[in-house]
Amino acid sequence: MIIKEAKFVISNTDIKLCPTDGKPEYAFIGRSNVGKSSLINMLVDKKDLAKTSGKPGKTQLINHFLINDEWYLVDLPGYGYAKASKSSRHQWEKFISEFLTKREMLINIFVLIDSRLEPQKIDLEFMTWCAEEQLPFSMVFTKIDKLSSSALQKNLAAYKKEMLKYWETLPPVFTTSSESQFGREKILNYIEQINTDLANSKG
Repeated sequence: MIIKEAKFVISNTDIKLCPTDGKPEYAFIGRSNVGKSSLINMLVDKKDLAKTSGKPGKTQLINHFLINDEWYLVDLPGYGYAKASKSSRHQWEKFISEFLTKREMLINIFVLIDSRLEPQKIDLEFMTWCAEEQLPFSMVFTKIDKLSSSALQKNLAAYKKEMLKYWETLPPVFTTSSESQFGREKILNYIEQINTDLANSKG
């Protein structure tokens, strides 16, 4: 997929204000500081589409970006940011879960995971929740340029082992680096294939 256009459409915390034109939506979410904004900017090949920040927890709204006038990339707030107040955390969790469970055109959730870390309880809990809600998701390991190939394989194997305790099969897995753009083509081709299948099924 070639990204010809990526434009910001709307930010809000109310799913009733989200776009209603029926275009497919692909959400990106992960633990705070997982490198989500950098990944989004890498995917759309724009340096500043999503706001990157040294401070985790910067995204606090549902952000819709229209890609090629065909589909929406949805940037969601990170989960597990300890410094946010309990009330604001609860508020985020409420509108995030409402968005994820009630948006009819939400096709896939890309769950971002820091490849440098061993399996994190909060990531496993979020993916378990997605499975319980029957929400389709993919695992996207970020920052693979920050560790050796053997360390990466070790961490991927640890996640696989952990998840196969509860799952019969694993969701799609992508490995990415925002620095080198590794994984960009695979994710975009994956989205393009789903969009093509959706268009054909509507035929």
